[in-house]
Amino acid sequence: MIGRSRRRVNSTFGRITRAAGAVGGAFGHLWRRSLQLRVVASTLLLSVVVLLILGFVLISQITDRLLDVKLAAATEEIDRARISVERDLSSEAGNMSVQNRLRQTRSLLTDRDSDTGQSSGTVGAFDTVLLVPGTDGSTAGGVGPIAEIPQNLRDMVRGGQVAYQYTRVPDGSGGQAPALIVGTPTNASVPGLELYLVFPLTAEQNTVDLVRGTLLTGSVVLLGLLAAIAWIISRQVVIPVRSASRIAVRFADGRLKERMPVRGEDDMARLAMSFNDMAESLSKQITHLEEFGSLQRQFTSDVSHELRTPLTTVRMASDVLYEGRDELDPVRKRSVELLDKELDRFETLLNELLEISRHDAGMAELAAERMDMAIPIDAALDTVRHLAEETGTELVLDLPAEPVMAEIDPRRVERILRNLLANAIDHGERKPVTLTMRSDGDAVAITVRDQGIGLRPGEEKLVFNRFWRSDPSRFRRSGGTGLGLAISIEDARLHQGRLEAWGEPGKGACFRLTLPLVRGHKVLGSPLPLKPVGTTPRSSKTSRSQSASQNGAEAAETPAPVTLAAQAAPAAGASTAAADAEWTGVTPAGAAPTEETEADATASRRQSTTEADDE
Repeated sequence: MIGRSRRRVNSTFGRITRAAGAVGGAFGHLWRRSLQLRVVASTLLLSVVVLLILGFVLISQITDRLLDVKLAAATEEIDRARISVERDLSSEAGNMSVQNRLRQTRSLLTDRDSDTGQSSGTVGAFDTVLLVPGTDGSTAGGVGPIAEIPQNLRDMVRGGQVAYQYTRVPDGSGGQAPALIVGTPTNASVPGLELYLVFPLTAEQNTVDLVRGTLLTGSVVLLGLLAAIAWIISRQVVIPVRSASRIAVRFADGRLKERMPVRGEDDMARLAMSFNDMAESLSKQITHLEEFGSLQRQFTSDVSHELRTPLTTVRMASDVLYEGRDELDPVRKRSVELLDKELDRFETLLNELLEISRHDAGMAELAAERMDMAIPIDAALDTVRHLAEETGTELVLDLPAEPVMAEIDPRRVERILRNLLANAIDHGERKPVTLTMRSDGDAVAITVRDQGIGLRPGEEKLVFNRFWRSDPSRFRRSGGTGLGLAISIEDARLHQGRLEAWGEPGKGACFRLTLPLVRGHKVLGSPLPLKPVGTTPRSSKTSRSQSASQNGAEAAETPAPVTLAAQAAPAAGASTAAADAEWTGVTPAGAAPTEETEADATASRRQSTTEADDE
């Protein structure tokens, strides 16, 4: 039973805590977003502090003034009462006892007080106490409410002083009421007679209560008026600011004709005029930049198209020369080979300029179809295999056992992966390059990781700029044009995906491509981390085709990473020698390409030309 009650209390307390937290959170959110609320609340808080200080000072001053007036009147009244007591007790009383004489004197003082009540309105009604102390300090006799007289006041009066004290005395309703008691010694015929007057402070207390209530009511009304005034005044300031905020948001959305209304000649009007001047200047600059960018894109597109026809003619003539190069002398033969190589590079640059101009003009189209992600990966690997063989770089694959189906444009995804792999081979310092793919049901991620020179801080954004190079003096083995990563990130965005980079100097770089499995879906996360964690996957000296043939027999097992190992270290040396000698016009021994390599190069060139023509 006790445990059930404790659980009920804890549950109730938890609900109250959650409700209070929700209210506090909502108020905090409103407090952070509303300038007007902060102004009104600050005004009310400062007003409350000022009113509290003012009320405390006023109440203190009024109370002190009332008590001072009461004390002055009480002092005058006790002087008159002492004279009257001394006069009444100086006459002979015959056989009358002291107690009776005191009663008679107190009665005369009370009657005199009743007769002079109208004229002594300041002092008000009071009660009289006559007290005769004993020899041992006790009370020998007395009349009146003796119990209301404090002992410390009696001690001071017994010492021959006129003293007073504020205290509380019983009232008629059974409670306690504030009172002022004034005492004085007398020179009457009764030895040691002490006179005390008890002045109730009920009227003064009622006056103070009335003033306090009036101040409280006035403060509440004043706070309401101050809140309304602060709300109205802050609204006059906040409304133009909110208008400027709304217009700035619409201006940022591309509505360059938005302007603030200008009313009057005050500070807000000058702010509106300054804002409008700034918006006009920005609008002109943006329009100028848009026109310049449009002209630049049109110029690039026109030049690229105009160069296509002469390039085709030069290509045909170059192919004729290239096919008959064996009949030429060594110098002319090398010149023809260099011409063919540079024409390939020029053709690639022209195709990439056309592609980037399509992206700039918003004319790039996504030819998406549902397929296995291994298809564009295989195509990209086939394209860069000769680069890996020339540099002796291992290509390590880490793919899931089950096929990953996604709605993609295979040509664009293959181009992205080809650019990433070629870039990793160029900067990998002949160390293994790892391609990893994972899927989480909503998106597929592919990372290309190298162990080369890496990226300096801030370069992970610059690598996607056009024609940007970390080290301009570095030799490009892949013959890139400087537009590969810029086109790749545009292709990723066309898929509504992301292409990101990470790198550290000396630790290599990692590029991550994240694409939605279904076209049109938004990518919220990525199945793979951008910054590599753990160790590099183990390499397996199996070829890609062998791994593919074994997947059917081992479908239940997760395949080990596949390594496409470069087996041609001498060929890499020969390629390096050819690169060093290509400007001298001399063909080094052992560096001449084989017939199979020549055929592959020619086929690849024809295929790229056909694709560009199709686009």
